[in-house]
Amino acid sequence: MAGKPKLYYFNGRGRMESIRWLLAAAGVEFEEELFETREEFEKLIQGGSLMYEQVPMVEIDGMNLVETRAILRYIAAKYDLYGRNLKEQAWIDMYVEGLKDLNDMIMLFPFSLPEEKKMSLDYILERATKRFFPVYEKALRDHGQDFLVGNRLSWADIQLLEVILMAEECKPSVLSGFPLLQEFKARVSHIPTINKFLQPGSQRKPPLDEESLETMKKTFNC
Repeated sequence: MAGKPKLYYFNGRGRMESIRWLLAAAGVEFEEELFETREEFEKLIQGGSLMYEQVPMVEIDGMNLVETRAILRYIAAKYDLYGRNLKEQAWIDMYVEGLKDLNDMIMLFPFSLPEEKKMSLDYILERATKRFFPVYEKALRDHGQDFLVGNRLSWADIQLLEVILMAEECKPSVLSGFPLLQEFKARVSHIPTINKFLQPGSQRKPPLDEESLETMKKTFNC
């Protein structure tokens, strides 16, 4: 029996969080090696397993996978979350790449300078409600199914729920104008594997706080 995938990162969300979400939604148990010091990260680099000397890295199926999107595509394909044909994969790719743009904005928000916080938050919420969420509201309406692509759970649905919850951390009422997304959130959140990941004590990481932000900066010299 193959061992559990092992994730290498710092103890926070960052670019690894979407990987955690995808594995959890697929019902795959995983282990984590979480760096707390620069020395721990450098030891991994010196071991020669990091192709570009950067994380995320996932040990899976005898490989050391790096580059977030490559990891996500591999996991989605391996666990049947990447569509049934090339057309469905193309739709999934379009949806997740758009969500990546919004995800990155929210993920980088804690790095804003204090005097820029309000402006950054206003920009994120404006883009979420005017550019991104209307796309997914329309997709659900036009498709007329429970999920974004085909009629079954895919990587796109998992990424959308993750980003919705991140946006709600910025503003709890962010979905007030999007009834189909509200229904989508409730529906997908109740899928057993996803519901388990949303419970306290899971490997889902909390929003970045000042302490974990400082640990990350010291670990990665940023």
